[in-house]
Amino acid sequence: MLERALRGIAGFFVLLSLVLAHYFGHLWLWFTAFVGLNLLQSAFTNWCPMVWILGRLGIK
Repeated sequence: MLERALRGIAGFFVLLSLVLAHYFGHLWLWFTAFVGLNLLQSAFTNWCPMVWILGRLGIK
């Protein structure tokens, strides 16, 4: 359940940032880069801030 929620949230954030960049300015693409970098670092370190947040919210 946790990994499914994580993938859903990451996908939502990427799509949201693309919509924001389209309508409000290209600087929102830095948010896309931030999400991508967090996903990349979590692949190497096995730690993701969103997993920690979801764990605190009780999602297992």
